[in-house]
Amino acid sequence: MSASTQSKELLAQQLSQLQELKQVITDEKLILQQHQPDDLLQISAKKNQLLMSIQNLDQQIGINQVFAQDKAAGFLSLELTEIENLLTLCQQKNLVNGQIIAQSQLAVERMKTSLLESHNRISVTYNSKGKKSGGLSSIGLKA
Repeated sequence: MSASTQSKELLAQQLSQLQELKQVITDEKLILQQHQPDDLLQISAKKNQLLMSIQNLDQQIGINQVFAQDKAAGFLSLELTEIENLLTLCQQKNLVNGQIIAQSQLAVERMKTSLLESHNRISVTYNSKGKKSGGLSSIGLKA
């Protein structure tokens, strides 16, 4: 006896979705490395839509009695192992992308701080008594 056609089709669909997710995550990494914000918005929307589809299919599989019987009988172990391995790979790739995003955010914060410091140095003004205001006073230094 072997797994039902229904169970095999569900797993084939899930495998296909995870392969597509792997490709989307790979594309996302390239976009992050190339600093393309418009493309990043598009790939993020595609990724979110795909993740919702994966979640919906996973819920369908979870309530499918035929699938549960086939799984309990051990008919789907090879397919499930392949899916678990692909899911783990997607999670690892997504983690790398998260690290790239975190590093990019730190770089943006450093740039912002640098620009603010530069602006403060340039924006030194004098009050009515001839004393400096602005500039480095924001960090506790007085002229």
